[in-house]
Amino acid sequence: MALTPSSAFTFKTSAFQVPPASNTPYTLLQTHPSLSLLSKCKNMETFKQIHSQFIKLGLHNNPFWLSKLVEFCAVSPFGDLEYALLIFNTIENPSEILWNILIRGYALSSNPELALEIYIKMVSLGNFPNSYSFPFLFKSCSKLMAAQIGKQVHGCVLKLGLESDVYIHTSIITMYAQIGQLGYARQVFDKSCLRDAVSFTALISGYVSRGCLDEARKLFDEIPVRDVVSWNAMISGYSEAGQFEEALNLFEKMGKVKVTPNESTLLSVLSACAHLGALELGKRVASWISDRGLGSNLFLANALIDMYAKCGEIDTARSLFDGIEVKNIVSWNVMIGGYTHGSKYREALAVFRQMQLEYVEPNDVTFLNILPACAHLGALDLGKWIHAYVNKYYYGLQNSSLWTSLIDMYAKCGSIEAAKQVFNGLEIKSLPSWNVMISGLAMHGDAHGAIDLFSKLVEEGIKPDDITFVGVLSACGHGGLVELGRRYFSSMVQDYSVPPKLTHYGCMIDLLGRAGLFDDAKALVETMDMEPDGAIWGSLLGACRIHKNLELGEYAASRLFKLEYNNHGAYVLLSNIYAGAGRWNDVARIRTMLNDNGLKKVPGCTSIEVDSVVHEFLVSDRTHPQGQDIYKMLDEIDRLLEMAGHVPDTSEVHYDMDEEWKEGILSQHSEKLAIAFGLISTKPGTTLRIVKNLRVCSNCHAATKLISKIFNREIIARDRNRFHHFKDGFCSCMDYW
Repeated sequence: MALTPSSAFTFKTSAFQVPPASNTPYTLLQTHPSLSLLSKCKNMETFKQIHSQFIKLGLHNNPFWLSKLVEFCAVSPFGDLEYALLIFNTIENPSEILWNILIRGYALSSNPELALEIYIKMVSLGNFPNSYSFPFLFKSCSKLMAAQIGKQVHGCVLKLGLESDVYIHTSIITMYAQIGQLGYARQVFDKSCLRDAVSFTALISGYVSRGCLDEARKLFDEIPVRDVVSWNAMISGYSEAGQFEEALNLFEKMGKVKVTPNESTLLSVLSACAHLGALELGKRVASWISDRGLGSNLFLANALIDMYAKCGEIDTARSLFDGIEVKNIVSWNVMIGGYTHGSKYREALAVFRQMQLEYVEPNDVTFLNILPACAHLGALDLGKWIHAYVNKYYYGLQNSSLWTSLIDMYAKCGSIEAAKQVFNGLEIKSLPSWNVMISGLAMHGDAHGAIDLFSKLVEEGIKPDDITFVGVLSACGHGGLVELGRRYFSSMVQDYSVPPKLTHYGCMIDLLGRAGLFDDAKALVETMDMEPDGAIWGSLLGACRIHKNLELGEYAASRLFKLEYNNHGAYVLLSNIYAGAGRWNDVARIRTMLNDNGLKKVPGCTSIEVDSVVHEFLVSDRTHPQGQDIYKMLDEIDRLLEMAGHVPDTSEVHYDMDEEWKEGILSQHSEKLAIAFGLISTKPGTTLRIVKNLRVCSNCHAATKLISKIFNREIIARDRNRFHHFKDGFCSCMDYW
């Protein structure tokens, strides 16, 4: 768009016959009853009635009244810019005030380019802009990111000698800063003596928006007198850049110099508290809000809900949420997100259901918050509904995070084919979408599929990151592809300059350990350039359990207990190693250590979704309303398993008792109960999908293979480590997990 005359607007000299100018004194105009009516007007229908009255009274030809009429239509939230233009077109010689009102109206509208068109017409008709014209012209350039036009308008300011006007000066700096022309903004700032807090803040905001926080902070420290806006610019800048500690430190300094925070300040600070888990400061802010009667401010209430939820006080967050009489979509989103963040997935689903019952329309943020809950619980039906809703109402939405979450949900709910369909349907695939698809294939045991996808990613010129290689190495681990895993681990560093993190070392040690290559695994641990964490020793301990390596298992456990003395899973793994070796005294010793440390075994829990309802089962659970029928089916399963030659493996029941009782406990594991419920609750041939919070035991794994054959069902089970696809008596993991 060039700053030259255009035909976008056609200005008429007169739309109707204008009566002679009124001689009404200005003081009488200000107190005229019609002005009071105009100030109370809330819609265009009423305005048109007032306008008609003006015409009848002959007031519409007075410049004062004309400016009021045009101002209402152009600037008021109840106005109509097209109607303002119609009135404007009736005026034979519009004053500078009227031109400026129209420029202002369009500058603040969704069509700021029209403000520039009006300015061009204004100049072409021989009218000169003044100091009230330019701030809104620069605002229009900022909104349009029109650097060249902004420079032309700046040139006009210089020609007219208006550069010393403080408002224009600040507008120029703001414009250049907002459109990324920081060099020009700084030149204007440095050459001028009009350095007030507003111009400082304008330049600071520009640096902040471009991530130049050090430059912004230098300017901030130079401000002679800082107002709340300048403090907000820096605090929000730090918060948005993820430098939450700096944001909170600056907020503390703000309090010491007794600058009163406003809503913007508090929102930035509460966001920083939420990310850092700074509950005590968050509570002080909450008290400050309450003491000043700001609790009814919906924006602050939503921020407080988010802060309390992410700081672990989910009940307080829920209490605040329930106390909001009129909730907006943000209120629902932060509550759902708070439950998801706190791993309270069932509660997240419950709030989402409540939201639906109250006919609140979800948005993409809602889905980003609820899809992880669906993924964790295996709520595939709800996930499918969300996918259908997104396709219907958000078709074409370019939110890559949403599509990535859908891929992740399908993969984690056991529907890897649906995940592939969503992924393949993406026109533009972001790196996170590649990563979740690679990880999904790895989780489902399709190691070669994951590796092939990685090759396609590289062929398309996309640079993999550390998360990509976690997926690739994990795929090698699930597939037992030791040599290929070694090559990718080496290539990650040499070819892609991705330094290995603890997660990468963990994948490699798990890969080597599962293959029984304990010497190589120990050598890798010793050559790490960082201290092994609990996950590293946990992987090695798990491998020792698989291969019954008692000596190394004891060593790995001792190192793990030093890092995580309260890691219950480690005690259980070591106990199982002892139980497998028949060392029951050591099993009893481990159980005593658990009791002495006040640790309780994490109960096995398995969920299954039937008719869009997620049902959860614990070991030996008898609380389900259909418990009697479930146990009848469980007895039938055990009978048929026995007929098929299945012999329960009691070696991992980690305490000494007679064999009959051991078999009884194994038959009532949570996954067996979930499968029994699925068999009595679905039609023959229906695929069963179950999700377990722990690793599936070898006995249940062997039993589930046979169940899939006996009942002619495909059973897709997700445990803590991976997916198992049971069908026709076989498992996709080929008994390697």
